[in-house]
Amino acid sequence: MRIITAILISMTFFCFKSDAGGQGIKRYSLFVEESFPHDRGAYTQGLFFHNGELYETTGQYGESSIRKVDIGSGDALTYIPCERKYFLEGACVLNGNMYVLTWMEHLCFVYDIRTLKKIGELRNPREGWGLTTDGKSLIMSDGSQYLYFLDPMTFMEQRKVEVTADGKKILNLNELEYIDGQIWANVYTSDEIIIINPSNGVVTGRVDCQNLLPQSLRTRTTDVLNGIAWNPENKSIYLTGKNWPKMYRISLKERK
Repeated sequence: MRIITAILISMTFFCFKSDAGGQGIKRYSLFVEESFPHDRGAYTQGLFFHNGELYETTGQYGESSIRKVDIGSGDALTYIPCERKYFLEGACVLNGNMYVLTWMEHLCFVYDIRTLKKIGELRNPREGWGLTTDGKSLIMSDGSQYLYFLDPMTFMEQRKVEVTADGKKILNLNELEYIDGQIWANVYTSDEIIIINPSNGVVTGRVDCQNLLPQSLRTRTTDVLNGIAWNPENKSIYLTGKNWPKMYRISLKERK
Protein backbone atom coordinates (compact mmCIF):
# COMPACT_ATOMS: atom_id res chain seq x y z
CA MET A 1 0.00 0.00 0.00
CA ARG A 2 1.33 3.43 -0.89
CA ILE A 3 1.43 5.90 1.95
CA ILE A 4 1.06 9.56 1.02
CA THR A 5 3.10 11.59 3.43
CA ALA A 6 3.77 15.20 2.37
CA ILE A 7 6.51 15.32 5.00
CA LEU A 8 9.25 17.89 4.73
CA ILE A 9 12.57 16.33 5.57
CA SER A 10 15.06 18.86 6.83
CA MET A 11 17.76 18.02 4.31
CA THR A 12 19.71 20.67 2.47
CA PHE A 13 22.44 20.80 -0.05
CA PHE A 14 25.64 22.14 1.50
CA CYS A 15 26.38 25.47 -0.13
CA PHE A 16 29.84 26.12 -1.51
CA LYS A 17 31.32 28.73 -3.78
CA SER A 18 32.15 26.44 -6.66
CA ASP A 19 33.86 26.61 -10.03
CA ALA A 20 30.49 26.16 -11.81
CA GLY A 21 30.36 29.60 -13.37
CA GLY A 22 30.58 31.32 -10.00
CA GLN A 23 26.96 30.50 -9.16
CA GLY A 24 27.70 28.20 -6.23
CA ILE A 25 26.24 24.84 -5.29
CA LYS A 26 22.48 25.13 -4.90
CA ARG A 27 20.64 24.19 -1.72
CA TYR A 28 17.38 22.28 -1.76
CA SER A 29 14.75 21.00 0.60
CA LEU A 30 13.61 17.43 0.04
CA PHE A 31 9.95 16.41 0.34
CA VAL A 32 8.72 12.83 0.68
CA GLU A 33 5.66 12.59 -1.56
CA GLU A 34 4.96 8.85 -1.17
CA SER A 35 6.51 5.82 0.47
CA PHE A 36 6.43 2.25 -0.82
CA PRO A 37 7.39 -1.15 0.59
CA HIS A 38 10.91 -2.33 -0.26
CA ASP A 39 12.45 -5.75 0.31
CA ARG A 40 14.55 -5.43 3.46
CA GLY A 41 16.70 -8.29 2.16
CA ALA A 42 17.61 -6.42 -1.03
CA TYR A 43 21.16 -5.04 -0.93
CA THR A 44 20.30 -2.42 -3.55
CA GLN A 45 22.96 -1.63 -6.14
CA GLY A 46 21.13 -0.45 -9.24
CA LEU A 47 17.62 1.03 -9.51
CA PHE A 48 15.92 2.35 -12.64
CA PHE A 49 12.65 2.61 -14.55
CA HIS A 50 12.13 1.43 -18.11
CA ASN A 51 8.79 1.93 -19.87
CA GLY A 52 7.19 2.63 -16.51
CA GLU A 53 8.46 -0.58 -14.91
CA LEU A 54 10.89 -0.69 -11.99
CA TYR A 55 14.08 -2.77 -12.14
CA GLU A 56 16.59 -3.41 -9.37
CA THR A 57 19.94 -5.16 -9.07
CA THR A 58 21.14 -6.41 -5.70
CA GLY A 59 24.61 -7.29 -4.48
CA GLN A 60 26.55 -9.54 -2.09
CA TYR A 61 28.21 -12.83 -3.09
CA GLY A 62 25.66 -15.60 -3.07
CA GLU A 63 22.76 -13.12 -2.89
CA SER A 64 23.09 -11.01 -6.06
CA SER A 65 20.04 -10.79 -8.28
CA ILE A 66 18.26 -8.97 -11.08
CA ARG A 67 14.62 -8.09 -10.41
CA LYS A 68 11.60 -6.52 -12.02
CA VAL A 69 9.75 -5.11 -9.03
CA ASP A 70 6.10 -4.35 -8.33
CA ILE A 71 6.35 -0.85 -6.89
CA GLY A 72 3.12 -1.12 -4.91
CA SER A 73 4.12 -4.22 -2.93
CA GLY A 74 7.91 -4.28 -3.26
CA ASP A 75 7.68 -7.89 -4.46
CA ALA A 76 9.78 -9.21 -7.33
CA LEU A 77 7.68 -9.91 -10.42
CA THR A 78 10.75 -11.43 -12.04
CA TYR A 79 13.73 -12.69 -10.04
CA ILE A 80 16.99 -13.78 -11.67
CA PRO A 81 19.59 -15.08 -9.21
CA CYS A 82 23.24 -14.62 -10.06
CA GLU A 83 26.05 -17.15 -9.76
CA ARG A 84 27.66 -17.07 -6.33
CA LYS A 85 31.02 -16.01 -7.76
CA TYR A 86 29.62 -12.64 -8.92
CA PHE A 87 28.76 -9.53 -6.90
CA LEU A 88 26.33 -7.46 -8.98
CA GLU A 89 26.45 -3.67 -8.95
CA GLY A 90 24.79 -0.85 -10.92
CA ALA A 91 22.61 -1.28 -13.98
CA CYS A 92 20.83 0.68 -16.71
CA VAL A 93 19.10 0.25 -20.08
CA LEU A 94 20.31 1.61 -23.41
CA ASN A 95 19.02 0.74 -26.88
CA GLY A 96 16.98 -2.21 -25.62
CA ASN A 97 19.86 -3.75 -23.70
CA MET A 98 20.19 -3.95 -19.94
CA TYR A 99 23.77 -3.54 -18.72
CA VAL A 100 24.66 -4.96 -15.29
CA LEU A 101 28.05 -4.37 -13.68
CA THR A 102 29.96 -6.80 -11.50
CA TRP A 103 32.04 -5.40 -8.68
CA MET A 104 35.51 -6.97 -8.92
CA GLU A 105 35.03 -9.57 -11.64
CA HIS A 106 35.79 -7.10 -14.49
CA LEU A 107 32.63 -7.99 -16.41
CA CYS A 108 29.50 -6.19 -17.50
CA PHE A 109 26.62 -8.54 -18.33
CA VAL A 110 24.24 -7.64 -21.15
CA TYR A 111 20.58 -8.70 -21.18
CA ASP A 112 17.69 -8.21 -23.59
CA ILE A 113 15.43 -5.95 -21.53
CA ARG A 114 12.29 -7.43 -23.13
CA THR A 115 13.02 -11.03 -22.16
CA LEU A 116 15.70 -10.55 -19.47
CA LYS A 117 17.73 -13.21 -21.26
CA LYS A 118 21.49 -12.80 -21.12
CA ILE A 119 22.92 -12.02 -24.55
CA GLY A 120 26.55 -11.14 -23.88
CA GLU A 121 29.39 -9.95 -21.69
CA LEU A 122 31.71 -6.95 -21.93
CA ARG A 123 35.15 -6.67 -20.36
CA ASN A 124 35.56 -3.92 -17.77
CA PRO A 125 39.15 -3.06 -16.77
CA ARG A 126 38.02 -1.33 -13.58
CA GLU A 127 35.88 -2.10 -10.57
CA GLY A 128 32.17 -1.71 -11.31
CA TRP A 129 30.10 0.49 -8.97
CA GLY A 130 27.34 2.67 -10.44
CA LEU A 131 25.97 2.76 -13.99
CA THR A 132 23.65 5.08 -15.91
CA THR A 133 23.29 6.47 -19.43
CA ASP A 134 22.75 9.79 -21.18
CA GLY A 135 21.08 7.99 -24.09
CA LYS A 136 24.32 7.71 -26.06
CA SER A 137 27.05 6.47 -23.72
CA LEU A 138 27.17 4.32 -20.64
CA ILE A 139 28.35 6.32 -17.62
CA MET A 140 30.14 4.36 -14.89
CA SER A 141 31.62 5.01 -11.46
CA ASP A 142 34.34 2.87 -9.90
CA GLY A 143 34.50 4.25 -6.36
CA SER A 144 36.99 6.96 -7.28
CA GLN A 145 36.40 10.63 -8.11
CA TYR A 146 35.99 9.84 -11.81
CA LEU A 147 33.00 9.17 -14.03
CA TYR A 148 33.74 7.19 -17.20
CA PHE A 149 31.79 7.60 -20.45
CA LEU A 150 31.86 4.27 -22.28
CA ASP A 151 30.97 2.89 -25.69
CA PRO A 152 27.97 0.55 -25.14
CA MET A 153 29.18 -1.83 -27.85
CA THR A 154 32.77 -2.26 -26.69
CA PHE A 155 32.91 -0.76 -23.16
CA MET A 156 35.90 1.27 -24.34
CA GLU A 157 36.43 4.62 -22.63
CA GLN A 158 35.30 7.62 -24.66
CA ARG A 159 36.17 10.20 -22.03
CA LYS A 160 36.19 10.72 -18.28
CA VAL A 161 35.51 13.63 -15.93
CA GLU A 162 36.84 14.27 -12.45
CA VAL A 163 34.04 15.19 -10.06
CA THR A 164 34.83 18.26 -7.95
CA ALA A 165 33.08 20.60 -5.52
CA ASP A 166 34.74 23.94 -4.87
CA GLY A 167 37.78 22.56 -6.71
CA LYS A 168 38.08 19.57 -4.37
CA LYS A 169 37.65 16.04 -5.69
CA ILE A 170 34.73 13.91 -4.45
CA LEU A 171 35.67 10.27 -3.81
CA ASN A 172 33.49 7.14 -3.43
CA LEU A 173 31.07 7.92 -6.26
CA ASN A 174 28.62 5.03 -6.34
CA GLU A 175 25.05 4.59 -7.65
CA LEU A 176 24.23 6.87 -10.57
CA GLU A 177 21.15 8.22 -12.33
CA TYR A 178 20.90 10.62 -15.29
CA ILE A 179 18.11 13.14 -14.63
CA ASP A 180 17.29 16.12 -16.85
CA GLY A 181 20.81 16.48 -18.19
CA GLN A 182 22.55 16.07 -14.83
CA ILE A 183 24.09 13.05 -13.11
CA TRP A 184 22.89 12.20 -9.62
CA ALA A 185 25.34 10.16 -7.55
CA ASN A 186 25.40 8.57 -4.13
CA VAL A 187 28.61 9.07 -2.16
CA TYR A 188 29.36 5.67 -0.63
CA THR A 189 29.73 5.38 3.17
CA SER A 190 27.41 8.36 3.52
CA ASP A 191 23.73 9.10 2.92
CA GLU A 192 24.63 11.90 0.55
CA ILE A 193 23.58 12.63 -3.01
CA ILE A 194 25.44 15.03 -5.27
CA ILE A 195 24.25 16.44 -8.60
CA ILE A 196 26.95 16.68 -11.27
CA ASN A 197 27.39 18.59 -14.53
CA PRO A 198 28.35 15.78 -16.96
CA SER A 199 30.36 18.04 -19.23
CA ASN A 200 32.99 18.99 -16.65
CA GLY A 201 32.30 17.02 -13.45
CA VAL A 202 31.46 20.11 -11.39
CA VAL A 203 29.00 19.52 -8.54
CA THR A 204 25.93 21.75 -8.88
CA GLY A 205 23.95 20.40 -5.90
CA ARG A 206 24.53 18.45 -2.72
CA VAL A 207 22.03 16.92 -0.28
CA ASP A 208 22.32 15.22 3.10
CA CYS A 209 19.79 12.36 3.20
CA GLN A 210 20.66 11.01 6.63
CA ASN A 211 17.10 11.40 7.97
CA LEU A 212 15.26 9.99 4.97
CA LEU A 213 14.76 6.57 6.56
CA PRO A 214 13.47 7.08 10.13
CA GLN A 215 15.45 5.59 12.98
CA SER A 216 12.37 3.59 13.97
CA LEU A 217 12.66 1.59 10.72
CA ARG A 218 16.39 0.90 11.00
CA THR A 219 17.84 -2.41 12.17
CA ARG A 220 21.34 -3.83 12.53
CA THR A 221 21.36 -4.78 8.84
CA THR A 222 20.21 -1.37 7.53
CA ASP A 223 22.91 0.12 5.33
CA VAL A 224 23.39 3.37 3.43
CA LEU A 225 21.26 5.15 0.85
CA ASN A 226 22.03 3.53 -2.50
CA GLY A 227 19.24 3.66 -5.01
CA ILE A 228 18.23 6.52 -7.29
CA ALA A 229 15.62 6.03 -10.01
CA TRP A 230 14.05 8.57 -12.37
CA ASN A 231 10.66 7.72 -13.86
CA PRO A 232 10.15 9.89 -16.96
CA GLU A 233 6.49 8.89 -17.16
CA ASN A 234 5.54 10.84 -14.03
CA LYS A 235 8.67 13.01 -13.82
CA SER A 236 9.46 11.66 -10.35
CA ILE A 237 12.57 10.62 -8.45
CA TYR A 238 12.64 7.53 -6.21
CA LEU A 239 15.19 6.79 -3.48
CA THR A 240 15.95 3.73 -1.38
CA GLY A 241 18.93 2.08 0.28
CA LYS A 242 20.70 -1.18 0.97
CA ASN A 243 18.43 -3.40 3.10
CA TRP A 244 15.90 -0.60 3.53
CA PRO A 245 12.24 -1.50 4.18
CA LYS A 246 11.02 1.56 2.26
CA MET A 247 11.43 3.30 -1.06
CA TYR A 248 10.43 6.96 -1.36
CA ARG A 249 9.13 9.18 -4.16
CA ILE A 250 10.63 12.57 -3.47
CA SER A 251 10.63 16.12 -4.79
CA LEU A 252 13.05 18.99 -4.31
CA LYS A 253 12.54 22.68 -3.77
CA GLU A 254 15.41 25.12 -4.08
CA ARG A 255 16.11 27.16 -0.97
CA LYS A 256 16.88 30.83 -1.49
